[in-house]
Amino acid sequence: MIPGQFSYHRPGTLADAVKLLADLGDEARPLAGGHSLIPTMKLRLATPEHLVDLAGIGELKGIRRDGGTVVIGAMTTQHELLASTDIASALPILHETALLIADPQVRYCGTLGGNVANGDPGNDMPALMMTLGASYRLKGPGGDRDVAARDFYQGAYFTALEPGEILASVSIPVPPAGHGYAYEKLKRKVGDYATAAAAVVLTMSGGKVATCSIGLTNLSETPLVAEAAAQAVIGSALDASALKNAAAAAVAIMSPAGDGRGPAEYRKHVGGIMVERALKRAAAKAA
Repeated sequence: MIPGQFSYHRPGTLADAVKLLADLGDEARPLAGGHSLIPTMKLRLATPEHLVDLAGIGELKGIRRDGGTVVIGAMTTQHELLASTDIASALPILHETALLIADPQVRYCGTLGGNVANGDPGNDMPALMMTLGASYRLKGPGGDRDVAARDFYQGAYFTALEPGEILASVSIPVPPAGHGYAYEKLKRKVGDYATAAAAVVLTMSGGKVATCSIGLTNLSETPLVAEAAAQAVIGSALDASALKNAAAAAVAIMSPAGDGRGPAEYRKHVGGIMVERALKRAAAKAA
């Protein structure tokens, strides 16, 4: 199928984009990489009368270090994340996760902002942003506001974005030197959404886990932070018992839908396995 008719707008500044979205109201949609919006338009599941293309807005692009924080413009592509030496050195788990998104052709156009902003529970970056303690800078008619990634996701495709707002940038605290990390993703084929995935960032001290954060992808209608699972391993040497307890705590908060990737119980089972694998691999990487 082909999309219905729409008017195309390409503002040159963020202020112009915000004004356009405010003036055009509910019939307008911002366009980032287009990998979520365009397919739904082709299926007539989305029929916006106006598309506001953000690709020409330079202030929405780029990666910069601001003290202990990395700030990434929302229109920065997955390919640009992979090419960044700053990302590779300060946030290697972001590099690892970007490499698991779709394929090179998609990563050349797909953006970080588009991946985190539309509330798709199958996207890889939202759970990772929650795991890393990221925050989102939102710009709208009422000005700027910052929302923690953990407070942003309210339901499948429902987020804290207010009408007319644009996600402008993502700010991520740099984990301490020597931290361990891993993103484990089970998928049916290369480029697919996760059947289940887990992100882990941790630190070790004296052979035991000192700090830990665990995020879960595509195992509920929103990305999840498995706080009880992380607590289950803190203070442990990640022995078999601790890993089993962490997996069980993570499975307890999962509520995936049964679909073509498998029934709900299977997806919960493999979700627990992803948590165990990510914990072991992250600990092996920790200095």
